[in-house]
Amino acid sequence: MKRVDDFRLRFGDKEYVPIMIGGMGVDISTSELALEAARLGGIGHISDAMVEDVSDRKFDTTFVKDKTKLYKYNIFNMDKAVVQFDLERLADAQRRHIGATMAAKKGPGLIFVNCMEKLTMNGPKETLRTRLNAALDAGIDGITLSAGLHFGSFALMADNRRFREAKLGIIVSSVRALQIFLRKNAKLDRAPDYVIVEGPLAGGHLGFGMDDWKNYDLHTIVAEVLEYLKGENLAIPVIAAGGVFTGGDAVSFLEVGAAGVQVATRFTVTKECGLPDKVKQEYYKASEEDIIVNGVSPTGYPMRMLKNTPAIGAGIRPGCESYGYLLDATGNCSYINAYNREVNANGGSDKGISVMDKTCLCTHMRNFNCWTCGHYTYRLKDTTHKKEDGSYQLLTAEHVFKDYQFSTGNEVALPEKEA
Repeated sequence: MKRVDDFRLRFGDKEYVPIMIGGMGVDISTSELALEAARLGGIGHISDAMVEDVSDRKFDTTFVKDKTKLYKYNIFNMDKAVVQFDLERLADAQRRHIGATMAAKKGPGLIFVNCMEKLTMNGPKETLRTRLNAALDAGIDGITLSAGLHFGSFALMADNRRFREAKLGIIVSSVRALQIFLRKNAKLDRAPDYVIVEGPLAGGHLGFGMDDWKNYDLHTIVAEVLEYLKGENLAIPVIAAGGVFTGGDAVSFLEVGAAGVQVATRFTVTKECGLPDKVKQEYYKASEEDIIVNGVSPTGYPMRMLKNTPAIGAGIRPGCESYGYLLDATGNCSYINAYNREVNANGGSDKGISVMDKTCLCTHMRNFNCWTCGHYTYRLKDTTHKKEDGSYQLLTAEHVFKDYQFSTGNEVALPEKEA
């Protein structure tokens, strides 16, 4: 019976363990988690979601404090068009986060950054260009384009000296999305170095409709993408993602031609993951019925999360002056509209209001109160030991990585019990 270790992900003449750890934001996929993947010969992701806040936590910068002070006068104004990101400071935060991670890298693997197009930041093109180019300048090994179609993203980097050096990939959920992306970027003569095919069982934002995600299957989509690339004579590695819970799951994709797998759910309960330990215990305790797909994200994408996440129904005032990562090009966000509706219905007061249909994703993700998760989160309790006090033993990233790499079938190796 084959193991993941019997396969290798190839970029040019270099080979890697075909395991990617997904880029979970905000700083859930920490530098420490990505560094472990690279040390072990695979590929780790960090995320640039809310990178100014991440920089403040890691490097004692004051990006958020300074932005809040600058726009303090606008806090109670629901028109947020004036709230803009300083592009130089944004680039500085990106370079700090990525530069420090790359400086600490050891081992034969790679570190990529996950870059969401849906972080429109009241200047979609300008802020995305800044983030992408700062990542390249800071020495990142690769960039994964996520949460969007990214038709123009390659062009935003085309003049960067590392545009053809760094690995560039895109996440798609259908062969059609990949076809359009390749057609839109054909004039640049720069194909993606890899394609991550993300299925409907993934955590966080999904690339499917709210009512039809259950009608899709990752194996089918991967097969369609592989067939399309073969027909076009394109040798682009395909990475399968979303619901790959065991080494056996991974092998089932590698055997049919996928170059690797991207995994995330099982790493949410590792010591290196950025989630607070009390939240990790919520993931462990979850049952299958506790995992839902809803439309509360202001991005417009469906999102999978635990149904007891504190973000659902919270009626906090929009924190755009401090964050504002989801403001569109007109300074609007669907949460602002939903919040205003509830305030107006409450006689103009926000006291005690609840906003059920949307959530202030920036504030709640920053505070780890939006518990996004993969479909198989309810199986995490079977990967470790339950302690006498009722809590579950946390794992190490190395343990989970090696379990994927060396296990056979659908076996899951339990860790040694902590004393």
